[in-house]
Amino acid sequence: MSDDTPIKRWTAKRKASVVMDIFKGKTTVAEVARQHDLTVSEVEGWIDEAQRNMENGFKARPKDIREQYESDLRETKEALGEAHLQIYALKKWRRLLDEDENS
Repeated sequence: MSDDTPIKRWTAKRKASVVMDIFKGKTTVAEVARQHDLTVSEVEGWIDEAQRNMENGFKARPKDIREQYESDLRETKEALGEAHLQIYALKKWRRLLDEDENS
């Protein structure tokens, strides 16, 4: 993907091509990020997604797309719930500190 024209939309096919080039050692994450004005974490996210999907392809009974989506959604909701609880606890702790200072 040595094309000089900027890519406006990263299709699954384009992402797969870039990730395969990284897997084959033709380029690095840092080079891809720099060449296409992406963050390293964006490219690493593509690699993580490719690895998850690749693993699924090797399973005897691979998850279908909907099951995989629901699994990812469940994990995201759990992470969001944990973050929400942490924020709630920090706000409560802050209120308690403020009450102690005002007493």
